[in-house]
Amino acid sequence: MVNDQMRPVASLLLFLNFCMYVVLLGIGGWAMNEAIEHGFIIGPGLVLPAHFSPIYFPMGNAATGFFVMFALLAGVVGSASCISGFNNLRTWSRESNPATATMATVAWTVTVLAMGFGCKEIDLQFRNASLMALEAFTIILSATQLLYVALLSAPVL
Repeated sequence: MVNDQMRPVASLLLFLNFCMYVVLLGIGGWAMNEAIEHGFIIGPGLVLPAHFSPIYFPMGNAATGFFVMFALLAGVVGSASCISGFNNLRTWSRESNPATATMATVAWTVTVLAMGFGCKEIDLQFRNASLMALEAFTIILSATQLLYVALLSAPVL
């Protein structure tokens, strides 16, 4: 049997991560909607600007488009990982633990990728408060998700 003493810690981390991934999806969805609503509008007979980018974001800097897209991807994968984790909490057995740990690891790697683009966005500066919140949630999630993966991957005592 998997260590039962770790079950409350795992459930707390899982609930925290799920809530943060939902917030990540909310802020990222808002940023993507703003980019779609206020992006380039090209009419018939007009040419694209010289430095046109399909991931143009009217707020932020050059890294914002990449950061928001990968933050949304991390939010979706992380939320799915948490749903898998809730099922693992229900059974809490050796059989369900490896699959949950694998899914949590995949979610963590995508979150760390998004965090890397967030760090680049911080380095380039010129961003609004919502993007700063998205960066903060991504950085915090990379740490809490790593703790959750470490807890799931700990040896059975």
